[in-house]
Amino acid sequence: MQKKMGSGVEQKMENGEELASLLDVLPRVEFCCVYGSSLLTNSHDKKTMVDYILGVSDPMQWHSENLEMNKDHYASWMVHLGGSKLITEVADEIGVGVHFNPFVSWNDRMIKYGVVRMHDLVQDILNWERFYFSGRLQKPVHILVDNLDIRNVNSVNLKAAMSAALLLLPPKFTEVELYARICSLSYMGDLRMLFAEDRNKVQKIVKGQFNLFHSMYKPFLDDYAAKDLLRFSSWSDNHGIIIQTGTCIYHIIAYYRSPLRIMIRMVLLPYHSLLKDYGLSAAGSFVSSLPQTVRTRMGMKLGEKRKLAESGRTINEVVINSREEAAECMRKVVRRIVMVSSARQAIAGLLAAGGVNAVRYLARKMVKDWSSFSQDTSVTCSVIASFFFIGM
Repeated sequence: MQKKMGSGVEQKMENGEELASLLDVLPRVEFCCVYGSSLLTNSHDKKTMVDYILGVSDPMQWHSENLEMNKDHYASWMVHLGGSKLITEVADEIGVGVHFNPFVSWNDRMIKYGVVRMHDLVQDILNWERFYFSGRLQKPVHILVDNLDIRNVNSVNLKAAMSAALLLLPPKFTEVELYARICSLSYMGDLRMLFAEDRNKVQKIVKGQFNLFHSMYKPFLDDYAAKDLLRFSSWSDNHGIIIQTGTCIYHIIAYYRSPLRIMIRMVLLPYHSLLKDYGLSAAGSFVSSLPQTVRTRMGMKLGEKRKLAESGRTINEVVINSREEAAECMRKVVRRIVMVSSARQAIAGLLAAGGVNAVRYLARKMVKDWSSFSQDTSVTCSVIASFFFIGM
């Protein structure tokens, strides 16, 4: 029996038990979560595809067992030409380490599940090597199985995502804008966003799951506030104003004593000549929280300097001459990682989906693209180009 679970920061769903029961007809997994549009609070449509990520110790062995149990989940050509070995090789050598079975009919729902090696999942969460699973886990998910405590491991990913977003944001912003920036990280450079994806996707995700984003990132907001890198201003319909320290003299801080009682007080902050120092020191703090893969690539572009860490070890630190330069460099690094991963996974997804499912997936994407971009003449071009972005 697999350990099935949920938590307070993940989406609470009325049909959680129903979703978890899928695992009863699949081989054992070490990790499982549901993600995507099916988690939106206003999504009750049975036609909405439910997306799963399954983490397993040995994908080839898992697929071998699943082929015996659910052969119809796979593209027939992969089953007949190579079986579990071919399925795993396509995922590892062409894609980003995940094999998706889309359009699986189950319990009157349409589902899609991706199978990934646990080692690859952890490495991507910690290092953003592919920025594929890490990007998905920066948004609210519903965890069903977590035998290796991925939730705890993912805290490193969440802090890195917030640091990256803060580096890109202006001095003053709202919580909504913060979560939108975090959410958009995994779409920077994603080829699907150019041709075959809902242009309002980020806004819909944040609007539909704001409270879940707040629960996920509040500990990191509090941590940066304690380090005097952030200040919270007046509460409003935009869920509050956040100001990065050193950019203004006064802040209005709201303290919630009860849902109906708010106490406001003015706080005088030191201004002086701290603005420049703030920019560089804060940028350095944010960059230091980014994954090693990103910092290494930034160091290759901006230069590195050796520094003695608190642990006594000598480490390499990215040279930051200006906050803007560091932000733009990080943006380019992340965009490049996402672009390469999205292209690789698009090809692997096309092969894994098979001809019929590929056309079905394309049709669904075109519906989203048309509804969000119907006033733009480039929709016609997207119909053609989207054939290259199936199965992601």
